[in-house]
Amino acid sequence: MYQWRKFEFFEEKLAGKCAIPDDVQGKIQCCSSGRGKVVIGSEDGAVSLLDRGLNFNYAFQAHSSSVLFLQQLKQRNFLVTIGEDEQVSPQQSAICLKVFDLDRMQPEGSSSISPDCIGILRIFTNQFPEAKITSFLVLEEAPPILLIAIGLDNGDIYCIKGDIARERITRFKLQVDGSSNKSHSSITGLGFKVDGQTLQLFAVTPTSVTLFSLQSQPPKRQTLDQIGSIVNVAMSDRSELIVGRPEAVYFYEVDGRGPCWAFEGEKRFLGWFRGYLLCVIADQRNGKNTFNVYDLKNRLIAHSLVVKEVSHMLCEWGNIILIMSDKSALCIGEKDMESKLDMLFKKNLYTVAINLVQSQQADAAATAEVLRKYGDHLYSKQDYDEAMAQYILTIGHLEPSYVIQKFLDAQRIYNLTNYLEKLHEKGLASKDHTTLLLNCYTKLKDVEKLNVFIKSEDGVGEHKFDVETAIRVCRAANYHEHAMYVAKKAGRHELYLKILLEDLGRYDEALQYISSLEPSQAGVTIKEYGKILIEHKPVDTIEILMRLCTEDRESAKRESSNFAYLSLLPSPVDFLNIFIHHPESLMDFLEKYTDKVKDSPAQVEIHNTLLELYLSNDLNSPSILQAKNDVDLSLMVKSGAHVLSRAESNGKSVDDNKNLTKENDLLKRQKKGLQLLRNAWPSELEQPLYDINLAIILCLTNSFKEGLLYIYEKMKLYKEVIACYMQTHDHEGLIACCKRLGDSGKGGDPSLWADLLKYFGELGVDCSKEVKEVLTYIERDDILPPITVLQTLSRNPCLTISVIKDYIARKLEQESKLIEEDRRAIDKYQEDTTTMRKEIQDLRTNARIFQLSKCTACTFTLDLPAVHFMCMHSFHQRCLGDNEKECPECAPEYRSVLEMKRNLEQNSKDQDLFFQQVKSSKNGFSVIAEYFGKGIISKTSIATSGTSQTGNTSSASSF
Repeated sequence: MYQWRKFEFFEEKLAGKCAIPDDVQGKIQCCSSGRGKVVIGSEDGAVSLLDRGLNFNYAFQAHSSSVLFLQQLKQRNFLVTIGEDEQVSPQQSAICLKVFDLDRMQPEGSSSISPDCIGILRIFTNQFPEAKITSFLVLEEAPPILLIAIGLDNGDIYCIKGDIARERITRFKLQVDGSSNKSHSSITGLGFKVDGQTLQLFAVTPTSVTLFSLQSQPPKRQTLDQIGSIVNVAMSDRSELIVGRPEAVYFYEVDGRGPCWAFEGEKRFLGWFRGYLLCVIADQRNGKNTFNVYDLKNRLIAHSLVVKEVSHMLCEWGNIILIMSDKSALCIGEKDMESKLDMLFKKNLYTVAINLVQSQQADAAATAEVLRKYGDHLYSKQDYDEAMAQYILTIGHLEPSYVIQKFLDAQRIYNLTNYLEKLHEKGLASKDHTTLLLNCYTKLKDVEKLNVFIKSEDGVGEHKFDVETAIRVCRAANYHEHAMYVAKKAGRHELYLKILLEDLGRYDEALQYISSLEPSQAGVTIKEYGKILIEHKPVDTIEILMRLCTEDRESAKRESSNFAYLSLLPSPVDFLNIFIHHPESLMDFLEKYTDKVKDSPAQVEIHNTLLELYLSNDLNSPSILQAKNDVDLSLMVKSGAHVLSRAESNGKSVDDNKNLTKENDLLKRQKKGLQLLRNAWPSELEQPLYDINLAIILCLTNSFKEGLLYIYEKMKLYKEVIACYMQTHDHEGLIACCKRLGDSGKGGDPSLWADLLKYFGELGVDCSKEVKEVLTYIERDDILPPITVLQTLSRNPCLTISVIKDYIARKLEQESKLIEEDRRAIDKYQEDTTTMRKEIQDLRTNARIFQLSKCTACTFTLDLPAVHFMCMHSFHQRCLGDNEKECPECAPEYRSVLEMKRNLEQNSKDQDLFFQQVKSSKNGFSVIAEYFGKGIISKTSIATSGTSQTGNTSSASSF
């Protein structure tokens, strides 16, 4: 043990001037400390209390004679003393136990006060014979219960348990193995060990160490050692019994002797202070006493001091207090950690400093700082391996860049790699650290370590490195397999495929990997890398897209509505961008999809896209064609004139073949486009399943006449239909179209024939045959009056009168017949009018003779009273009832005439009806003539003198 280093981790406090106050009189018999004070018992029976700095507080007379033992309790401010009092009778012992409440003072006399004595107890009774007390110990259980152990020189231990103040106590006796030699069985030390509900008592004699288990009834005794000690004992903070003998210091646990420390010399006092062992050792050679403070964990002497003869040793106020026989005192306190570490750093004792901070449970930051300084010291000595070992211990507290900068040199890359590995193991590495570590592996070409770093993950929890960084570095160093492993394990499918496609070109493997993914993930990856896959593997890529957009459709029909399920599947529209340079593949994909799925939510967008593909004049990429042309041109330049001429002829044939193939392809696509236009506009739908405006634009842009005609016809835009024929001067098709669309009986528009006639009239070429056919239908349906026909055809200088000769002759004959019929009708109406006027005149001027003999209503013989009407109808008065003013027979006809007149007058005010009839009539003039004939328009009202000219106009003025 003499090899242990000595340090001055403790220092004297109170400037070395410390002594027991003179107020403490008499010889000091016993001492105790606690609750911020030191308690001293004297031989005169007085107890003195000292506060911080050993300043005298007060004293009181505890016993009449001498204070043998005392103990200051920790939980309550109680003081337990054993001392000699006056002997009341010879049968009773003078030694008694007292308990003082130091918080309660009672006056004593007139000049001093003393604490209240709450309990007095006689130790020795008939059952517990008197003996010399050699040791004393009090254990505070649950207040107010106390357990007091009193050791005697005969080997017995008297135990008192209970509330002494209320005299509710129990006594029992423990006995160490008896010995014939009384001095060998004296109890020299006691110590309690409390472990949960377990309560045990150590007892030491000069010849044994015994353990009593007090929870057992009766208490169980166990001998731990056959060698004891005559020196007082102590208890460590782990409740170990400390026994001092001349050859060593022994530690005892409940199962026997534990470690021993060979500190030679007679042990006068033992103590325990904050993990330090305190010993006062007497050196027999020079007669001096040495006070040593041992740090057993770090195996060093924290303090060593030669002292006088020590009578008592205490610990209070964070200091160690040594009371000497001459009443002088020594206060020793521990230095702060910073001072101790500075001392060690100056001596380069870094290992001691590290052990010191770890043993004293310093915070992690302080420990890391010590380790850093030790690492810096080793680094300065070029011991890089050991320095790195210390720096690794600072991970989590020391900034990694501090260490990394020191080891960036290529010669120390192994140490740097080790540090970065530990940094990743603890999950404290950043992206830059991952990059640096992987670069170290690649520079060292240490594939084994790279494999361990990349593949050591157990699949649970997060990675200990940044995934994207690891993949980026591995790709840059051409470690593609490692990068793929990380990407796959981390679920970074887009990065995995990026390596396969961009770095390795393994397209089949990429497609297989996409097929193994969940549909949602597969869709995302296809959107990102579909362009590359379509370029190299179009067929396989389209198969994957078909599975994504249509998979399990049949099972979905059984589970839920088809539309609801399809809305959850990816739409083909989402993948259109990947076909940007490959329209043929897009067309193939959309055709397959529409063949399989008939009711897709995105069918309008799909049909629009297909129409663009079908109707486009050129699907080939101009860049590819240009590249081919450049190659051909270079070959021709290198060749001679003869070869050039052959190349030109071959080029023409190749171009012809290409053009022919191109035309055939266009015709096929246009045929598909027309079929799509028809199928996507079923007769039961008002609107088609495509954008009709887009379809019209596509047909116009790409000169797709058939599709345009179909759309116009479906939209009932018949004039636009014949306009298409007119633009191409397709007379045959134009007339056939009018035959189909101009029949009013089938819902057509007869005005188409008028437009057709106008077209031929303005054509400027001889079209006599077509005009004659048109006139046939115009005449049949009476679409135009002859004058309009003549005016229209007169604009074409190439037409002769012979074209319309027959038409005019027939029309004139027809008009003549109509005129003759009208004349006959006029004559009849004039004759009827003359007859009516005569009859009216006759009624006004001549008498009427009524000769009817029967009633018109009941047909019975007419008798009085009777009523005769001017219309020559006669009635019984009883048959007429209350209505005698009009003839029942003629009244309905008369009322209908009046109603008709009122309706005509009302219609004369309805201008909208008039114009609607004019517009819808084949001959608007006839409608106007009818209105005049009925006297509606010709009816006028003459203004009165009191009104303005504008306020009294005829009904005709409103038209």
